[in-house]
Amino acid sequence: MKTTYTISIFTTNTVGLLNRITIVFTRRRLNIESLTVSETERKGVSRFTIVIKSESREFVEKLVRQIRKITDVLAVFGYLDNEIVFNEIALFKLASPSGGKPIDAKAINLDWNAKVVHFGMDYVVVEKNGTEEEIGEFYQYLKQWDILEYIKSGRVAVGKTEKGLVEYLPEGNWEIV
Repeated sequence: MKTTYTISIFTTNTVGLLNRITIVFTRRRLNIESLTVSETERKGVSRFTIVIKSESREFVEKLVRQIRKITDVLAVFGYLDNEIVFNEIALFKLASPSGGKPIDAKAINLDWNAKVVHFGMDYVVVEKNGTEEEIGEFYQYLKQWDILEYIKSGRVAVGKTEKGLVEYLPEGNWEIV
């Protein structure tokens, strides 16, 4: 059975680095389930959050060691789901033509902890934050309306450590944003 792992990679903000990192996964014929890249609280430092599924923790540990060898990679951490706090975000565009089934904004807000973020002439856009499973359940609920568009982000995650992960970066003249 495959286990989900989240890999957090801290890097300098360098052109072409995404390609060098993803090649490590490609060479091992490992599918990336989700990938999110963003700036951190340190100027010039980016964070890649990559979700993979693997049957072997040893395989993931070897992968992490390989990523650490890439120039411009500052630090790499691998986590199981119980070692992090994580979420995803999804946007749903639902048809709401006149005379059609009305959108139940109250149930969306109260029952599903989601929100309507835009009202158009014949559609609404709903935002839902949560785990992949929570977003999947919400998707099933929304199927009673015509879903015109659906987009989900990759995972964002922070470790359940007392320090921020960026505190583990090597010494450097990192400016705090």
